[in-house]
Amino acid sequence: MFVFGVALFVGPLLFAAYISFTDWNGVGSPEWVGVQNYAYLLGRDRFFFTSIWNTLVFAAGTVVVGVPAALVAAALIARSRFQGVWRTIYWLPMITNIVAVAYIFWYILNDTSGLMNRALDLFGLPGPNWLTSPSTAMFSTILVASWMSVGQNVLVFLSGLGEIDETYYEAARLDGASPLQLFWHVTIPLLRPTILFVLITTLINSLSSFVLMLILTEGGPARSTTVTGLYLYDMAFTDLRLGRASAAAYILFGIILVISLVQLRLLRRGGVEAH
Repeated sequence: MFVFGVALFVGPLLFAAYISFTDWNGVGSPEWVGVQNYAYLLGRDRFFFTSIWNTLVFAAGTVVVGVPAALVAAALIARSRFQGVWRTIYWLPMITNIVAVAYIFWYILNDTSGLMNRALDLFGLPGPNWLTSPSTAMFSTILVASWMSVGQNVLVFLSGLGEIDETYYEAARLDGASPLQLFWHVTIPLLRPTILFVLITTLINSLSSFVLMLILTEGGPARSTTVTGLYLYDMAFTDLRLGRASAAAYILFGIILVISLVQLRLLRRGGVEAH
């Protein structure tokens, strides 16, 4: 197991770290250039900073939209009949290939022939340019990503809800708490460790995501959906700048690590106080 881990995890990480300090197009021997790749990305490449901003917006939007939606759905399922059926329905997006999902939503959100705009047209409403307008393209990708993440998060929340002792709810009902008050003052505080886990995993997945943008918008329009993952993908496999792409990947890794640690510290403090 140790050899397997080194070969498939540590080895590629170390190789990518070495490549990030070189100029290499995948052919021949890498040429050592020191920190030039990092200096270029952080000092001269304005599109790189645009991609970082887009990544942060996409990740924040996915968390803000997807996590509350999954929490509410889980709370409703926990109190409903046929939980097994609902679990299966919500799990389907997670077992569907992301490329297939992206193409399905491309046909749904297509500006001219998409199902969404056709449905709006039946009611005499003008359909927006979901994927070709800078003002709506990022919002559209956030909605699709949130839809894909709901299934896994619902199951995690359901597991957390199942661990809450029913006596807490019974005591609150005796004090006259309404269903909304039960959810806000009992469920949310006792579910904080689970919420912490879902927030961190959703954030990490969103920060490293790029396949949806590659298929739905190709990073456009006007680079409004070019996230860092897509930018370094193009840098590596279109421009063949593997050294610079590796440096971008390590910068993205550092951003993910810092955000995750800050989030873990802040939310865990809240979770400890809740107990």
